Amino acid sequence: MAEDRYDVLIIGAGPAGLTAGLYAARAGLKTAVVEKGTPGGQIATTDLVDNYPGFPDGILGPDLSQLMERHAVRFGAELIYDEVTGLKPREDGTWEVQMYGGPKVARTVIVASGAYERKLGVPGEEEFRGRGVSYCAICDGAFFKGGKVAVVGGGDSALTEGLYLTRVVEEVTIIHRRDELRAAHDLQQRAKANPKIRWIFSHVVERMEGDEKLRRLILRNTKDGSTKELDVDGVFIYIGMIPNTGFLEGVVERDAAGYILSTPDLKTSAPGIWVAGDARAGSLAQVSTAVGEGATAALEAEAYLGKWDAGQKPQWPRLEKAAV
Repeated sequence: MAEDRYDVLIIGAGPAGLTAGLYAARAGLKTAVVEKGTPGGQIATTDLVDNYPGFPDGILGPDLSQLMERHAVRFGAELIYDEVTGLKPREDGTWEVQMYGGPKVARTVIVASGAYERKLGVPGEEEFRGRGVSYCAICDGAFFKGGKVAVVGGGDSALTEGLYLTRVVEEVTIIHRRDELRAAHDLQQRAKANPKIRWIFSHVVERMEGDEKLRRLILRNTKDGSTKELDVDGVFIYIGMIPNTGFLEGVVERDAAGYILSTPDLKTSAPGIWVAGDARAGSLAQVSTAVGEGATAALEAEAYLGKWDAGQKPQWPRLEKAAV
């Protein structure tokens, strides 16, 4: 049986992965984009993308995701719905990309696997997941119509999703462990001007309580240790991300948090593998930068394959000299 062989195989169909797929396929390379969930990555669950050039009135995250997917597929990128479980080098310089549906062979690989939500890790969080605990406002906000919810976090995601929730619920309480927010200035201004948003600073969630559903949060003051209760119908958690790179253990160099180290031109420590988007150490985690990195990685892979086909051995840098 003939092996499934690709010039470029891209892991992840977020903005970085779909852009890499577009550029690689448009260059005439046999290209596949592997996605274990919904194409679009995090933007597929974002209400409004308001900082991507070309959309002065903003664009709904799911709509932008669909447009990016259509664009890549139009030029011939194949979308494979599966999960990559590991990479294995082969003697001919290619990579065996292991998946549940069976392995594929790739001459080059672009890792655009992104990141996933960090959990609080407090009592009640797992118990009430799907019964009041959520990590996606656009996915679950409608379940709390007319109710009172909390948002945990102080960054861009927390405020963006908090603002979205004000369209649906009666009241949003944003809980932040510090006494100052980390979000962009314009988001802070919009959130602070919204009459539906309340604020609790210098507090963390100590535990979650309820019966068949979440009913209340027990909050602890980070300054004096005192506790108080907050009655809620739901809580949305936005406290950072964890890179989706566990399947690359022993394959590429990663930092202490699991993000992939790379050179300025996005080469990893493994020949023939690039990284783009939120899985990369030092990524700005923005749609626009992910798109730029996806294009860069695909162009680098095209140049690499050009040398390979010309009988030249592509050079690969020592990562430690240029890691970012």
